[in-house]
Amino acid sequence: VNIGDRVAYSVFGSYAEYTAVPAAKILPVPTSVPLDVATACVVQGMTAHYLTSDCNAGLIKPGEWCLIHGVGGGTCQWAAQMARLRGYKVIGTCSAGKESVAKDKVDELIVLDEVPGTSYEDYSSKDVVQQVMRITNNVGVKCVIDGIGLATFDISLNSLARRGIFISFGNASGAAPEFAPLKLIAKSAFLTRPKLLDYTVDRVELLYRANEIMGWLQSGD
Repeated sequence: VNIGDRVAYSVFGSYAEYTAVPAAKILPVPTSVPLDVATACVVQGMTAHYLTSDCNAGLIKPGEWCLIHGVGGGTCQWAAQMARLRGYKVIGTCSAGKESVAKDKVDELIVLDEVPGTSYEDYSSKDVVQQVMRITNNVGVKCVIDGIGLATFDISLNSLARRGIFISFGNASGAAPEFAPLKLIAKSAFLTRPKLLDYTVDRVELLYRANEIMGWLQSGD
């Protein structure tokens, strides 16, 4: 990194006119990528990247179904597009008010009622599991990416295919409940609760994620 380079970063204390940032945390931004887009990439984009790549432990393959909740929101809009770039077929959920934003990001969209005053949709307004099973011919999905938490925990678990993985990464509706591991036995399912810091443990991993995202943005993917 050199003086004058276009860069993005995420550290505590970013809401300031000037910020002291360790060089190892700075991400180079290509000239063709607007800085406002690069800023969104640092947290939302990087989160979506690890959720759709290493976090699933290879338990989903290209051509298989993935369920992503809240694809009308920031992080999961990124995640839906990245999942499709990796060859996964994506079922998304979103509120009616975000249907126009979400519909071209997924292969199948389940539109739910709004919950006024919240950042998530009403997951009791439709039988999401039933729709997932209809779409997947009663197989279920090999991966669920869930940033909603409490309201979707059972939906996500029950939407899985045999030996599928449930990635619970957010708490928009409240923290996911405690549960007995025996609940996973029905489909020999896997569950993980990751965080971004554990998927950007050094500069090599940080740049691997950032450079792949910037490459997609440059190519228009």
